[in-house]
Amino acid sequence: MHITTRDGVKLYVEEAGQGTPILFIHEFGGNYDAWEPQMRRFSRRHRCITYAARGYKPSDIPTDLEQYSQRIAVEDALAVLDALGIEKAHIVGLSMGGFATAHFGLIAPERALSLTIAGAGYGAEKQYEEYFRGVSLSVAENFETRGAKEFSKIYGLGASRVQFQNKDPRGWAEFSERLSNHDDLGAALTMRGVQARRPSLYDLEAEFARMEVPTLVMTGDEDDHCIQTSVYLKKTIPACGLAIFPKTGHTLNLEEPELFNQLLAEFLAQVEAGAWTKRDPRADPGQVMRTT
Repeated sequence: MHITTRDGVKLYVEEAGQGTPILFIHEFGGNYDAWEPQMRRFSRRHRCITYAARGYKPSDIPTDLEQYSQRIAVEDALAVLDALGIEKAHIVGLSMGGFATAHFGLIAPERALSLTIAGAGYGAEKQYEEYFRGVSLSVAENFETRGAKEFSKIYGLGASRVQFQNKDPRGWAEFSERLSNHDDLGAALTMRGVQARRPSLYDLEAEFARMEVPTLVMTGDEDDHCIQTSVYLKKTIPACGLAIFPKTGHTLNLEEPELFNQLLAEFLAQVEAGAWTKRDPRADPGQVMRTT
């Protein structure tokens, strides 16, 4: 099915199951179907929704750069919930979708039962901010000029993608095939409009410190540009947990689907039981051992 956003863009949506809703938001290198291991697992007890972001077929591909931004990405997630008549949902996002999930918690916390922010960090570290913007623009140009069929062969073998290929060549081949089917213009505009222009998460520290939505942050220990940002989010968001996957790169939900699903299931269960609370104030991060 398709839903229509407030600026007239049609987004492709799939859903399965019944129960408390979970909205999955995909990464730049994925699409709606990259959440298949989670859709199959969690639709047994939840109403699971996944959608193709604007710029990703079979959703519309707007040709105006100003129709792509971090805030618009959140507004699109809200549009999906609105169209399906869902007041609140658990929000789960990877990478680009993880950034959207984090911003969802800042923009519309009243609509989120919980946030799962996975593999989010690229471009957030202040010392790499300008470098990331430059790389994003270069990636955009490559998608536009060389095309996804050709450039995906390079992009899919990034420093945090090869772990997936080494562990699960068949799974990585599916990921690579999905990447090669990106719309050339949609990928380029997503990189320019969303990735290259989004604010650093470190610039939003005060907002995150006030955000009370239960949050789980996940990262791979070989996803180098997400590790420090994940620790920062853990320390800043009041009701936040952190899971670090060993010997794992960026594509967490596909590279380690069993571990991802296990941790997500436990997190959701604790949230729904009211057991995922703010950090105990006695757990003073400045204290090594108590002496008095």
